Amino acid sequence: MNAPLCKPLTLTGRHVRLEPLAPEHEAGLQDAVRDGELWRLWYTSVPTPEGMAAEIRRRLDLQDKASMLPFTVFDAEGRIAGMTTYMNIDNANRRVEIGSTWYAARVQRSPLNTECKLLLLQHAFEALDCIAVEFRTHRFNQASRRAIERLGAQLDGMLRAHLRMPDGTLRDTAVYSITAAEWPTVKNHLSWQLAKPR
Repeated sequence: MNAPLCKPLTLTGRHVRLEPLAPEHEAGLQDAVRDGELWRLWYTSVPTPEGMAAEIRRRLDLQDKASMLPFTVFDAEGRIAGMTTYMNIDNANRRVEIGSTWYAARVQRSPLNTECKLLLLQHAFEALDCIAVEFRTHRFNQASRRAIERLGAQLDGMLRAHLRMPDGTLRDTAVYSITAAEWPTVKNHLSWQLAKPR
Protein backbone atom coordinates (compact mmCIF):
# COMPACT_ATOMS: atom_id res chain seq x y z
CA MET A 1 0.00 0.00 0.00
CA ASN A 2 1.35 3.43 -0.93
CA ALA A 3 2.12 5.90 1.83
CA PRO A 4 -0.27 8.89 2.11
CA LEU A 5 1.18 11.98 0.51
CA CYS A 6 0.00 14.35 3.26
CA LYS A 7 1.79 13.02 6.37
CA PRO A 8 3.76 15.79 8.18
CA LEU A 9 7.51 15.25 8.47
CA THR A 10 10.81 17.10 8.86
CA LEU A 11 13.43 17.06 6.08
CA THR A 12 16.99 18.12 6.91
CA GLY A 13 20.05 18.92 4.79
CA ARG A 14 23.27 20.90 5.17
CA HIS A 15 21.81 24.25 4.08
CA VAL A 16 18.13 23.91 4.99
CA ARG A 17 15.65 22.27 7.34
CA LEU A 18 11.97 21.88 6.46
CA GLU A 19 9.63 21.57 9.45
CA PRO A 20 5.85 21.16 9.46
CA LEU A 21 4.28 24.64 9.42
CA ALA A 22 2.98 25.68 12.84
CA PRO A 23 1.25 28.79 14.25
CA GLU A 24 4.26 29.48 16.49
CA HIS A 25 6.34 30.17 13.36
CA GLU A 26 4.34 33.35 12.66
CA ALA A 27 6.80 35.92 14.05
CA GLY A 28 9.77 34.35 12.25
CA LEU A 29 7.83 34.19 9.00
CA GLN A 30 6.84 37.85 9.36
CA ASP A 31 10.51 38.80 9.77
CA ALA A 32 11.46 36.67 6.74
CA VAL A 33 8.81 38.14 4.44
CA ARG A 34 9.84 41.70 5.39
CA ASP A 35 13.33 40.92 4.03
CA GLY A 36 12.76 42.04 0.45
CA GLU A 37 9.10 43.07 0.94
CA LEU A 38 8.17 40.06 -1.15
CA TRP A 39 4.43 40.74 -1.12
CA ARG A 40 5.00 43.81 -3.32
CA LEU A 41 5.82 41.71 -6.42
CA TRP A 42 2.61 41.98 -8.47
CA TYR A 43 3.01 38.57 -10.13
CA THR A 44 3.26 36.61 -6.86
CA SER A 45 0.87 35.80 -4.01
CA VAL A 46 3.15 36.20 -1.00
CA PRO A 47 1.51 37.04 2.34
CA THR A 48 2.06 40.40 4.00
CA PRO A 49 3.41 40.43 7.56
CA GLU A 50 -0.07 41.38 8.79
CA GLY A 51 -1.63 38.57 6.77
CA MET A 52 0.77 35.85 7.92
CA ALA A 53 -1.49 34.38 10.63
CA ALA A 54 -4.33 34.04 8.12
CA GLU A 55 -1.97 32.42 5.58
CA ILE A 56 -0.76 29.91 8.18
CA ARG A 57 -4.40 29.06 9.00
CA ARG A 58 -5.23 28.71 5.30
CA ARG A 59 -2.37 26.30 4.67
CA LEU A 60 -3.08 24.24 7.78
CA ASP A 61 -6.77 24.06 6.82
CA LEU A 62 -5.76 22.65 3.43
CA GLN A 63 -3.51 20.18 5.24
CA ASP A 64 -6.52 19.05 7.29
CA LYS A 65 -8.31 18.45 3.96
CA ALA A 66 -5.33 16.38 2.72
CA SER A 67 -4.68 18.66 -0.26
CA MET A 68 -1.54 20.43 1.03
CA LEU A 69 1.49 19.61 3.20
CA PRO A 70 3.03 22.97 4.26
CA PHE A 71 6.55 23.49 5.58
CA THR A 72 8.42 26.29 7.28
CA VAL A 73 11.88 26.70 5.77
CA PHE A 74 14.83 27.22 8.15
CA ASP A 75 18.33 28.22 6.99
CA ALA A 76 21.60 26.63 8.12
CA GLU A 77 21.74 28.94 11.16
CA GLY A 78 18.26 27.85 12.26
CA ARG A 79 16.54 31.13 11.28
CA ILE A 80 13.17 31.00 9.55
CA ALA A 81 13.71 31.83 5.88
CA GLY A 82 10.34 31.19 4.21
CA MET A 83 7.61 28.70 3.33
CA THR A 84 7.07 25.90 0.81
CA THR A 85 4.51 23.13 0.29
CA TYR A 86 3.48 19.95 -1.36
CA MET A 87 0.14 21.02 -2.85
CA ASN A 88 -2.59 19.79 -5.18
CA ILE A 89 -1.92 16.38 -3.65
CA ASP A 90 -3.31 13.53 -5.77
CA ASN A 91 -2.98 10.27 -3.82
CA ALA A 92 -4.74 8.18 -6.45
CA ASN A 93 -2.35 9.20 -9.22
CA ARG A 94 0.73 9.68 -6.99
CA ARG A 95 1.31 13.29 -8.07
CA VAL A 96 2.14 16.43 -6.10
CA GLU A 97 3.02 20.00 -6.91
CA ILE A 98 5.84 21.79 -5.09
CA GLY A 99 4.71 25.38 -4.78
CA SER A 100 3.47 28.35 -2.74
CA THR A 101 7.17 28.90 -2.04
CA TRP A 102 8.81 32.13 -0.99
CA TYR A 103 12.14 32.95 0.65
CA ALA A 104 13.64 35.95 2.42
CA ALA A 105 15.88 38.00 0.15
CA ARG A 106 18.95 37.07 2.22
CA VAL A 107 18.78 33.40 1.13
CA GLN A 108 17.74 33.87 -2.49
CA ARG A 109 20.32 32.64 -5.03
CA SER A 110 21.97 30.57 -2.29
CA PRO A 111 22.26 26.77 -1.95
CA LEU A 112 19.13 26.81 0.26
CA ASN A 113 16.59 26.62 -2.59
CA THR A 114 18.50 23.93 -4.48
CA GLU A 115 18.75 21.73 -1.40
CA CYS A 116 15.14 22.45 -0.43
CA LYS A 117 13.96 21.19 -3.81
CA LEU A 118 16.34 18.22 -3.69
CA LEU A 119 14.92 17.13 -0.32
CA LEU A 120 11.31 17.57 -1.43
CA LEU A 121 11.86 15.79 -4.75
CA GLN A 122 13.80 12.96 -3.14
CA HIS A 123 11.05 12.37 -0.60
CA ALA A 124 8.35 12.54 -3.28
CA PHE A 125 10.02 10.06 -5.63
CA GLU A 126 11.87 7.76 -3.23
CA ALA A 127 9.58 7.64 -0.18
CA LEU A 128 6.15 8.51 -1.59
CA ASP A 129 6.58 6.73 -4.96
CA CYS A 130 5.28 9.69 -6.96
CA ILE A 131 5.09 9.35 -10.73
CA ALA A 132 5.54 13.08 -11.32
CA VAL A 133 6.12 16.33 -9.43
CA GLU A 134 4.77 19.60 -10.84
CA PHE A 135 5.87 23.22 -10.50
CA ARG A 136 3.64 26.13 -11.51
CA THR A 137 4.32 29.85 -11.69
CA HIS A 138 3.13 33.07 -13.30
CA ARG A 139 4.20 33.42 -16.93
CA PHE A 140 5.80 36.78 -16.04
CA ASN A 141 7.70 35.48 -13.00
CA GLN A 142 10.96 35.06 -14.91
CA ALA A 143 13.08 34.53 -11.77
CA SER A 144 10.85 31.66 -10.68
CA ARG A 145 10.77 30.15 -14.16
CA ARG A 146 14.56 30.25 -14.42
CA ALA A 147 14.89 28.65 -10.98
CA ILE A 148 12.46 25.85 -11.94
CA GLU A 149 14.30 25.24 -15.21
CA ARG A 150 17.65 25.12 -13.37
CA LEU A 151 16.24 22.22 -11.35
CA GLY A 152 15.83 20.23 -14.55
CA ALA A 153 12.04 20.47 -14.82
CA GLN A 154 10.49 20.46 -18.29
CA LEU A 155 7.85 22.94 -19.46
CA ASP A 156 4.59 21.04 -20.00
CA GLY A 157 2.70 24.07 -21.28
CA MET A 158 0.82 27.24 -20.44
CA LEU A 159 -2.61 27.45 -18.80
CA ARG A 160 -3.91 30.68 -20.28
CA ALA A 161 -6.13 32.98 -18.18
CA HIS A 162 -5.80 30.36 -15.46
CA LEU A 163 -6.17 32.34 -12.22
CA ARG A 164 -7.32 35.76 -11.09
CA MET A 165 -4.60 37.60 -9.16
CA PRO A 166 -5.28 39.78 -6.09
CA ASP A 167 -5.01 42.90 -8.28
CA GLY A 168 -7.69 41.57 -10.64
CA THR A 169 -5.39 40.64 -13.53
CA LEU A 170 -5.53 37.17 -15.07
CA ARG A 171 -2.54 34.88 -14.65
CA ASP A 172 -1.21 32.68 -17.40
CA THR A 173 0.34 29.76 -15.52
CA ALA A 174 3.52 28.09 -16.74
CA VAL A 175 3.35 24.38 -15.81
CA TYR A 176 6.54 22.35 -15.41
CA SER A 177 7.17 18.80 -14.23
CA ILE A 178 9.79 16.20 -13.38
CA THR A 179 8.79 12.55 -13.92
CA ALA A 180 9.94 9.50 -11.99
CA ALA A 181 11.94 8.33 -14.99
CA GLU A 182 13.81 11.67 -15.05
CA TRP A 183 14.45 11.76 -11.31
CA PRO A 184 17.83 9.90 -11.20
CA THR A 185 19.34 12.35 -13.71
CA VAL A 186 17.80 15.37 -11.99
CA LYS A 187 19.06 14.10 -8.61
CA ASN A 188 22.60 13.84 -9.96
CA HIS A 189 22.30 17.35 -11.42
CA LEU A 190 21.08 18.90 -8.15
CA SER A 191 23.69 17.04 -6.09
CA TRP A 192 26.40 18.30 -8.47
CA GLN A 193 25.12 21.87 -8.16
CA LEU A 194 25.29 21.65 -4.36
CA ALA A 195 28.82 20.20 -4.46
CA LYS A 196 30.23 22.97 -6.68
CA PRO A 197 32.59 25.43 -4.95
CA ARG A 198 30.87 28.74 -4.18
